[in-house]
Amino acid sequence: MKRVTGIGGVFFKSRDREKSLAWYREHLGVPAESWGAMLRWREDEAPERVGYTVWSPFAEDSKYFAPSEQPFMINFRVHDLETLLAQLAEEGVTIVGEMAREENGKFAWILDPDGTKIELWEPVEPGSDPYL
Repeated sequence: MKRVTGIGGVFFKSRDREKSLAWYREHLGVPAESWGAMLRWREDEAPERVGYTVWSPFAEDSKYFAPSEQPFMINFRVHDLETLLAQLAEEGVTIVGEMAREENGKFAWILDPDGTKIELWEPVEPGSDPYL
């Protein structure tokens, strides 16, 4: 079973979100909005399929990364999240909370050996994604 299919997002804490957003927009051309940016791309094996990676700074005191104390979180795109979660549980991986269903896919969270929270995302089909 193919587990990770790509990076869905990079999230990090920032002392000043607005300043970070403006800096990345001005100096690197990141198309940042108030929440972050969506960087679009096409799949190698199916170029007609559009995907995206989210980049987003969070407030320095955000609890979204909890229970991790790391200042960042990576979101990995996966295939068949429910089966993957069952396999990860069997392997002894710490699963944080319950799987969530959102309009753009299913999400779940795990901890790596360093206690870093990792977000897993099974996207909906591109034609069903409200953000594309």
